Amino acid sequence: MPSWKCSKCGYTLEAQTPPEVCPACKLRCEFIDNSCYTPDCVDKGIDPRIGSK
Repeated sequence: MPSWKCSKCGYTLEAQTPPEVCPACKLRCEFIDNSCYTPDCVDKGIDPRIGSK
């Protein structure tokens, strides 16, 4: 399942599609797909380099 990260507060969640409003900061945010697609982060399921603040 894809992992999404809020571009405003950094909240992450797993869902097929991101919500329109962030459950953490309650704002309309752009969610960045931070799912892992490379072998070096496959054990975590997310790529911490994507969308880092």
